[in-house]
Amino acid sequence: MSETDRTSRRPNVVVFLTDQQRWDTTGYAGNPLRLTPNLDRMALQGTHAACAITPNPLCAPARSSLQTGLYPTATGVHRNDLSLATDADTVARRFGAAGYACGYIGKWHLADGPAAVPADQRAGYTSWLASNILEFTSDAYRTILFDDDDDPVALPGYRADALTDAAIRFVADHDREPFFLFLSFIEPHQQNETDSNDAPEGYAEYYGGRWMPPDLAELGGTAARQLAGYLGQVKRLDECLGRLREALRSLDLLDDTIIAFTSDHGSHFRTRNKEFKRSSHDASIRVPMVLDGPVFRGGGRISSIVNTVDLVPTLLDAAGLEVPDSMQGSSLVPLLGGHAPEAGGEGFSQVGENEVGRVLRTPKYKYYVAAPDADPRNTGTADRYVERELYDLEFDPYELVNLIDNDEHVAVRLELADRLAGWVKRIEGVTPTIVASSGEMVRRRKLAPRVRTNGLRGVRYGHQPARAAAPDPLDS
Repeated sequence: MSETDRTSRRPNVVVFLTDQQRWDTTGYAGNPLRLTPNLDRMALQGTHAACAITPNPLCAPARSSLQTGLYPTATGVHRNDLSLATDADTVARRFGAAGYACGYIGKWHLADGPAAVPADQRAGYTSWLASNILEFTSDAYRTILFDDDDDPVALPGYRADALTDAAIRFVADHDREPFFLFLSFIEPHQQNETDSNDAPEGYAEYYGGRWMPPDLAELGGTAARQLAGYLGQVKRLDECLGRLREALRSLDLLDDTIIAFTSDHGSHFRTRNKEFKRSSHDASIRVPMVLDGPVFRGGGRISSIVNTVDLVPTLLDAAGLEVPDSMQGSSLVPLLGGHAPEAGGEGFSQVGENEVGRVLRTPKYKYYVAAPDADPRNTGTADRYVERELYDLEFDPYELVNLIDNDEHVAVRLELADRLAGWVKRIEGVTPTIVASSGEMVRRRKLAPRVRTNGLRGVRYGHQPARAAAPDPLDS
């Protein structure tokens, strides 16, 4: 690509989304197994979030946020088996209107049915190779996706490799125009019908018995049987990330391409309930989040708590596109290069499908409430919650000691209840009542409306800060 071409077009964007990947599987977060050297390199030279959480620890709700920059209660997808509105204001429609070629590859989980996705349910993506629920149409070495015409396409090789090959073909086919590619894997999610984590041959054997996070070591669940394969899947995903980056480099596109890596949610391996997620714990809600490329190169570590609902406005902002005020996420671009506080902020997540719950995460505390009177299949909101969990993350980072009934933490609960109620009011338009587990109402103080600032004074949550025109990403 000539220097004139390089400076006259917007940056390319690739979202590399994994499924059910815990935050502590990454080297930059302290994992000792060297599972993710390619991602760690991205984190070192680009930007990474020290603590990123999902807006909902469940596939479809989290994915609806990753397409819209809205919380699941605003997208209408508060549980699985619900479809994203066909007229939703999505990231693909935003990039497409700016002249980008927009492609989607892999798992979708935002449409009707398990297999082919009708054109009107593709959220504005014009190049399509996907399956709605990929784990139902494929296994580790049998990958079936559906193309633009809804025809089935069989891809050879290990499933993560097959999707990566398709992504490399997409970027090679669009190297002369700006492109937005959303690459969505199923790994390291378990294969549903076998309840197994099928890594490539030899990978599970290599990682078996070498490391186990403290929550799984203490609580058990299915980790003894599944963790080795899960870690092997994470390793192969990192190798796929490396191959994609090498392909971009060979096409002379790497320096002009933003790559965003994250996951929809984590996994607690059936230690907190009868399945793998849908809980307040960091094993479920905390995910990796790394960005590299124009704007993000040298951005450093974002210490404030961020949410993956922030990804859409962040990518629009980095590409120099307008971020609509209607988005509930906030761009992270103002936090780059040391402009964020050393630590702080707080994060909010919604839990659905099994129960209607709400999570407040601060650097020190995790506070969780649930709505016993709500029907989680038919509603995503409630106006009455009961306290369920309180963890001191400073002394109990893997959330093994629930302090919700500890008399020494009454004042902490009062403050956290007030702050959580503020989040529910802002995001959902509901002023909730929060009740102690004993049945006593948790009194809330009268406070001025709180705003989320991401550490920047005067930046109201859901609106972009006043700032100078975005710098040319290609100058970074």
